[in-house]
Amino acid sequence: MNITSLSMSKWPCSRFLLLLASLLVISGTSTSLAYDRPEVIKANHGVVATDDGRCSRIGRDVLQEGGHAVDAAVAAALCLGVVSPASSGIGGGAFMLVGSADGKAQAFDMRETAPKQASENMYAGNAAVQASGVLSIAVPGELAGLYKAWKQYGKLPWQRLVKPAAHLAHSGFKISPYLHRQMLTSESDIMADKGLHDLFTSNGSLLRIGDICYNKQLAKTLRAISAYGTKPFYNGSIGIKLIKDIQKSRGILTMEDLQQYEVRIREPITADVMGFKIIGMPPPSSGGVAMVLILNILAQYGFPMEGPSPLLIHREIESLKHAFAVRMNLGDPDFIDVKNVVNDMLSTEFAKQLKKTIYDNMTFTSNHYGGKWNQINDHGTSHMSIVDSERNAVSMTSTINFYFGAKYLSPSTGIVLNNEMADFSIPAKRSANVPPPAPANFIRPGKRPLSSMTPTIFLKDGQLRAVVGASGGSMIIAGTTEVSLNHFAKGMDPFSSVMAPRYFHQLIPNVVQYENWTIVTGDHIELPAETRAALEKKGHVLQSIATGAICQFVVQEFNSSKLGQLVAVSDPRKGGFPAGF
Repeated sequence: MNITSLSMSKWPCSRFLLLLASLLVISGTSTSLAYDRPEVIKANHGVVATDDGRCSRIGRDVLQEGGHAVDAAVAAALCLGVVSPASSGIGGGAFMLVGSADGKAQAFDMRETAPKQASENMYAGNAAVQASGVLSIAVPGELAGLYKAWKQYGKLPWQRLVKPAAHLAHSGFKISPYLHRQMLTSESDIMADKGLHDLFTSNGSLLRIGDICYNKQLAKTLRAISAYGTKPFYNGSIGIKLIKDIQKSRGILTMEDLQQYEVRIREPITADVMGFKIIGMPPPSSGGVAMVLILNILAQYGFPMEGPSPLLIHREIESLKHAFAVRMNLGDPDFIDVKNVVNDMLSTEFAKQLKKTIYDNMTFTSNHYGGKWNQINDHGTSHMSIVDSERNAVSMTSTINFYFGAKYLSPSTGIVLNNEMADFSIPAKRSANVPPPAPANFIRPGKRPLSSMTPTIFLKDGQLRAVVGASGGSMIIAGTTEVSLNHFAKGMDPFSSVMAPRYFHQLIPNVVQYENWTIVTGDHIELPAETRAALEKKGHVLQSIATGAICQFVVQEFNSSKLGQLVAVSDPRKGGFPAGF
């Protein structure tokens, strides 16, 4: 369906409703249409929204058995590592935000770390080696983080949470349409790596949509983890096999790297914007503070957001550029002092000063926004938003970075490894038109690279109002912010908030990227031509892209009851759907 044209006779009712909703979204009009689509559900007790419906159901079953939101997150995350191995898994890392029903929150930083043998100049400007292969692998942290969060919040046995993922890996899972797209994009890399080739091909050709994929080695790995927790991975048989595989291919990870990995429990960032308390992930994620800065700038114009859609979008893009300029001063707080930068990004006074540099009739070159450093272009990821029957919430974004991470699967463990070293800035020769790399994000042994991941929780009057986040690398900040603005500042219903066409800007290059693609459900998403023309008139350079951030959105809607009704939306762009009860 193309939202810029309409032939009612050619579309079933649900598609027509989606079209109408999209048009209302673009105009900024609130919608309350009833959608007959699996990507949106309403539930009274608990919901799980992930990139893959199979994992949403697995998480939902955990909630039905009395599990905490963290229990569901463990089961769903391990499931995603099996059925969506191009985006996440125990070979990578994650950020988990836990919001308890009593209003308290914790941030679990399970981000990957640079190996002990890593160094600032290890790539000598060789971007290809930094982007793929065993030298791009950082120390995985997701499993350690899931286990630590479960030890604190879990209600169900660990074995119960790991079992569904182990079963899927052993008994086989169908290749989803989105995974197949990722496989096609990465076909040459899959063919070049024995582990990936053995997993994703049959008779020399890629598996097709609906074909059954078996990862028997990963099933063995998960069964050991189910029985013995994280010890086999970080200080036992799985780790030994993993390191042996990596070192055989001339990687630098060691058992000492695994043994010394530590999850960081950090204080979340908080801010009061739009009448809500926003809880976000602190550095080394740049997403939480960047989103708050954008919202604080836009707050100077007033909420709810009213006016011509192109003007509102222009202001959002200009605010986004400011946020990207500032965020490159951030890095791992265990290695650099980021307090002043964080305080600025959370400051309403700072936002007021930046707002003064935004003009409604024009845009500027990149240096207008004051950024000193070049950007990093992180990739990939998978997000889940979960609320349990007590209204505990989890917003978790996991990643192995690029599609299939390092493009390397450990043959003896079945684990796809990350290429998170690509998220570090590396020293490079100066170019006349490009700022230098950010020293705050240079490689150090044990350091965590800067990230765009933006898991977020909204509260109002102490009660949970929404859980949101996205996958999509450097597009995550814009995607999460736009969905939040659509619902809370423009009055759109949750599904319309997610379906609205998105636009992105990373400051460098100075280009507005906008969605223009037919997604796996067959829906066509595209920023309307009139909006694009209006933006170009203000001086924006536009580029269409056949990709975008993928958001999972849960909203609690209150009537008269103490606990509100939960509305969960899984972004159709990836073909996922939520589950609840």
